[in-house]
Amino acid sequence: MDRGRKLGKYSVGVGDRFGRQAKAQLQACIEARENGVEIEPVWNKSNREHMIIGSEPASVRRAADAAVKALGWTAPYYCDADHITAQTVGRFIDACDFFTLDVADFIGQAAPVEDIDSFVKRHGELQGTIELPGANGAVEITSEVLRETAQKFLAAVKKAGVVYRVIEKAKGAGAFISEVSMDETDRAQSPAELLIILAAIADEGIPVQTIAPKFSGRFNKGVDYVGDSGQFEREMALDVAAIAHVVRRYGLPGNLKLSIHSGSDKFSIYPAIHATIRRFNAGVHLKTAGTTWLEELIGLAEAGGDGLALAKEVYIEALAHREELCAPYAAVIDIDPAKLPSAAEMRGWSSEQYTSALRHVEGAAAYNPSLRQLLHVGFKVAAKMGRRYLDLLEANEAVIAKNVTENLYLRHIAPVYLGTTGGAATERRTPELLATEKA
Repeated sequence: MDRGRKLGKYSVGVGDRFGRQAKAQLQACIEARENGVEIEPVWNKSNREHMIIGSEPASVRRAADAAVKALGWTAPYYCDADHITAQTVGRFIDACDFFTLDVADFIGQAAPVEDIDSFVKRHGELQGTIELPGANGAVEITSEVLRETAQKFLAAVKKAGVVYRVIEKAKGAGAFISEVSMDETDRAQSPAELLIILAAIADEGIPVQTIAPKFSGRFNKGVDYVGDSGQFEREMALDVAAIAHVVRRYGLPGNLKLSIHSGSDKFSIYPAIHATIRRFNAGVHLKTAGTTWLEELIGLAEAGGDGLALAKEVYIEALAHREELCAPYAAVIDIDPAKLPSAAEMRGWSSEQYTSALRHVEGAAAYNPSLRQLLHVGFKVAAKMGRRYLDLLEANEAVIAKNVTENLYLRHIAPVYLGTTGGAATERRTPELLATEKA
């Protein structure tokens, strides 16, 4: 299925709620390139975010194109129709060349019995013990597991096929990147389930280049991973080995790789991600989003004056509408209301108090993950401010851009793709090592 556009080995999904930080985000990829690693940027924005902001997918394309032109970027880059469905894909067709087919809502819906019977009969090779070289393990799939997994996931995969064919008809085969997303569900998928899911994707003829399963642990918005990082590393290794197996067995694209959603700020598992991609010489797509919006608030607060006043106002309004703002994200946030400063307290805060509470520095005494999560989902407040908010972004572009670039490069790209902490390399990147990683 290797055909048309091909996503690079390493890529990062960058969200930009208000379409003002594309240059700052691209600068982080330039810094990665200067340090020996090519990272392809993928600007992502979901239909829900467009609806809240009042923007259109074309605005993401314009911002990306302008940043690329301004900074002289010559490598590939993409615009992602993030978490689209058959109902929402239409408005993204013209502007996007990367489509995240979100079928999590259909997991558990039963496919017709005849479809399940046909799938099970067609894939007898999935039954038994499947060795996964390099993962220190094998997967055992009984006839019962194969049927139960087909019952749970086949309808969702077929829905992805429907959406994929809508896009293919409009844009042409090979003209875009396809991702299948199953992360926003209640239970992590096992490596055995991933094997079966990918076999079904191959049956649907989807040339999927990234797959986003759900891992164990919690991937809350804008804060660190909650769970066993060792268990995550074992799961990721098995998943990467499972992907290699299905590429060989079913002819899926050779660059198929894992996509890690809600990937921003998951600092405790970045060493595991880096170790795994090095161990298997594999690629990975790290999807970040709201972390850029938070860096805008940090930059405004650092600027002081009107910027600090507006940053405080955003928090106070978000606090007043906490339940409404949090409801759509209830499954991916954990806020302790007792740890949220009151409106009166916020009004008295200095720039340093605000930025220290919001900036994600694990172990820092002032860091407040509850405040950070509330502001992460509170971008609707700024959206309602309209030009008032956007004008302050433009007036304070330099300080905001510095925060956006440093956050994306030092805290995200460098630990995952270069294996560094705080910008300091953990090993000397020799020409031989770089040649291996680019292979």
